[in-house]
Amino acid sequence: MKQVFLIHAHKDLVQLNALLARLSDPDFVLYVHLDRKWRLDPAQVDPRARQIQPRRDVRWGGFTQVSATLASLRQVLAAEPAFDKLLFLSAQDYPVLPNAVLKHTLAALRERELIDTVAIGPQGWPADYRYQYFYREGSAFALRAACALANRCLRAAGRTRRFPAGLQPYGGSTWWALSRPCLVHLLERVDAQPGLARFFRTVLCPDELFFQTLVMASPFAARVTAHNYRYVQWPAGNSRNPQVLVEDDLARIRASGAHFCRKLEGVKSAGLRARLDACAGLARGAG
Repeated sequence: MKQVFLIHAHKDLVQLNALLARLSDPDFVLYVHLDRKWRLDPAQVDPRARQIQPRRDVRWGGFTQVSATLASLRQVLAAEPAFDKLLFLSAQDYPVLPNAVLKHTLAALRERELIDTVAIGPQGWPADYRYQYFYREGSAFALRAACALANRCLRAAGRTRRFPAGLQPYGGSTWWALSRPCLVHLLERVDAQPGLARFFRTVLCPDELFFQTLVMASPFAARVTAHNYRYVQWPAGNSRNPQVLVEDDLARIRASGAHFCRKLEGVKSAGLRARLDACAGLARGAG
C-alpha cells in the first residue's frame, strides 16, 4: 500500500536531495516542508517531492515545530485520501533499508503505530519540568516577562503547572510513523479541544510531548509499538544534538535494526550514504 513521507528541512540541499532520490518509488509519496528561514531556492529541490505551502518559520524548542507539523499534516491528508502510514522525517535522515525491504517491513507493521513514547514522571522520563513552568518561544519582551513573572510566582508558592485534565504526559522522539486513521483522529481532537494547543504553546520542546501524549490518549494507544526504528548516536554529555554519522558508523547502523539513521550531513556523510546505497544494491553514490 502507498506510504507517505513528510520531510521537514531547514538546511543542506545536498542531503535533502539525496534522501528524496533514495526514496523515489512508485509506492512512496514525498512531501517536503522548507523552513522559511532557509535561503536556498525551493526550485533546487528534487521535483519528485511536493512542497508544503506556505512555508513556516520553525524555531527550536517552541510550538512552531508542532504547528508546522500540524499544518503539513492537514495539507497531506487533504491531498492523499488513502495511504498506510505517514513517516515523519528530518531531512537529515537516511534509509538503512532498500525501498523494497522497507515496503515489506512497513506492510508487516501495518496494524501498528510507530512512535517512540515513554511516560513522563518520576518512574519514567524526568522531563516534567518542560511543562511545569511557562516557556515562550521567541516572544516579544512583554510575553517573556509575563512568563518569567508567572514562574516566579509559582516557585514562591511551591506550585507547578498541571497537565491538561484527563491527559497523562508522554514523550519521545519528534520523528515517528503513524497511520492515516490515527492522524485523522489527532487532528479532529486538536480542532475540538483548542485548549490543548494553548497549553502546549508554553511548553519547552513540545514536539517531543505533543504527539506522544495525544496518541497515548487515543483509541490507537493499544496499537503503539514504542519504537520509531531510527538509529541515533548521541555524543557523551550532549542530549540536544545527535552526532553526525559517517562511514565508520555503518556496522552499528546496520546492526541496529533501524529503518532510518540520523543525522547525516551533505558533505561529511557522503561516504556513509554511498555505503548505505551500496548495501541497498544501488550504484555507489546513487542519489
